[in-house]
Amino acid sequence: MAKSTSTNKLLQNQVFRFVLSAGAGFLVDVSAFYLFYHNLLVQHTYRILGFTFRNYTVSLALSFFMGVVVNFLITRYMVFNESKSAPQKQFFRFATVATVGFFANLTVVKVLIQACNFNPTVARVSAALSLFFASFFIHKVFSFSLSLKRNHANGQHNQPGN
Repeated sequence: MAKSTSTNKLLQNQVFRFVLSAGAGFLVDVSAFYLFYHNLLVQHTYRILGFTFRNYTVSLALSFFMGVVVNFLITRYMVFNESKSAPQKQFFRFATVATVGFFANLTVVKVLIQACNFNPTVARVSAALSLFFASFFIHKVFSFSLSLKRNHANGQHNQPGN
C-alpha cells in the first residue's frame, strides 16, 4: 500500500514526469542514431541541398529530430497537459528550445573535454544534467506558456500567458 502511494506521488511530480519524458526522447534519439549510422545509411557521405554531409551528421540530425518529437508528445500530454497554447505553437517553441539546448550541450561537452580534460562520456552526462533544470523551466514557461506558480492545490488551473 505504501509503495503504491509513493509511486502515485512520484507520478504526480511534474519534474519526475519531465525526467521520464526527456529519458524516453533520449532513448529514441540514441536508438535511432545507432540504427541509422550502422544499418540504414550505408554511404560515408550524402549530398543534401548542395552540401555534403557525413553519415554520422545525417544520422544525428534524423535521430535528434525523432527524439524531439517523442519528447514533445510525452511532455505535452503527460507533463504540461494543462497548457492552453496551440499545439503548433508549442511544438515550434519546444523544437527551438531543444535546438538551442543541443548546441548548449555541445558547447558544454567541448569545454569539459578540452579545457577540463573530462572523459567524453562523463562530459556528456554532466552537460545533460547541468542543463536539465534550465530546460524544464524554459519549456514550462516558454514552450507551454505556463506560470511557475502551482495553483492546483486549490483547484485553480494556471492560465496561459500566450
